[in-house]
Amino acid sequence: MKFLVFSENLGSLSQMITYLREKGEVIGVGLEKSSSEASNFGASKLYSIKGDILSDSVAKLLEELFKKEGVDNIFLSSSILGREAAGILSVALGAGIVPEINEISFDGSKAKTKRFYLGGKTVLEEESQAKIFTVSPGISDAIKSDKKSEIFSIEAPQSKIKIVSRQSKKAEGSNIENAKIIVCIGRGLGKKEGIESVKPLVEAVHGEIAGSRPVCLDYQWLGEDRQIGLSGKKVRPAIYVGVGVSGQIQHIAGMRGSKIVIAINKDKTAPIFEEADYGLVGDLYQIIPKIVEKLS
Repeated sequence: MKFLVFSENLGSLSQMITYLREKGEVIGVGLEKSSSEASNFGASKLYSIKGDILSDSVAKLLEELFKKEGVDNIFLSSSILGREAAGILSVALGAGIVPEINEISFDGSKAKTKRFYLGGKTVLEEESQAKIFTVSPGISDAIKSDKKSEIFSIEAPQSKIKIVSRQSKKAEGSNIENAKIIVCIGRGLGKKEGIESVKPLVEAVHGEIAGSRPVCLDYQWLGEDRQIGLSGKKVRPAIYVGVGVSGQIQHIAGMRGSKIVIAINKDKTAPIFEEADYGLVGDLYQIIPKIVEKLS
């Protein structure tokens, strides 16, 4: 089989190429600035896009490459850009689409996919003739290949959208979607000043701090780019530590792919413990200093 894979993010692109290269031939499509690094993950070809890209120009480019390369399926990262382009592409090609997948296999022309459903409460297994898929972050670790991709430079098609202005959101540190260790705080923290008590733990484990929806949106203790959940970032770290996080289903949908989950909460009935591999019941302000002391 032959796959066309697109992401504007190097991390997502390299993860998807790694995951799919064992299932067939992969042709990657990414941005010019990251093409050299992206060529290390085993795609047979890598198209390097020059110029600004918007959802309609991405869709048009992928439509052209779909026909030119004779690929069977198209995979896009489940970013805002990827989801918008996937919808436009689905209409243009008259092809079915399955969103937010975290696993896929093939039986002839049929695709068997898995994705979280009902806000992450369950896993939905589907079989379809879909040709287009958006992929959740962290579907695989990005593993370099001995095979170097041949790089082809390509111009982005003209967009029908005119950018009037740009206003960047203030980001706090690196992208949590790429973090291997995440310490996530919830409203059980009780006060914004409590973040200072959690930071030594974040530093001790060399991780990234994140928050639940109430922490990031309602109380604004952390920025929006730190939010984990159905309406925030989807993360799959090696270790997730929930501090004062109750574990409502909307939040679980954003971190369910974590390899090891550790929960610290004074409420022993908190739903987060149902997801946890390890749980500590007690006052986080007493527990965290002891953990930090042991780690140091």
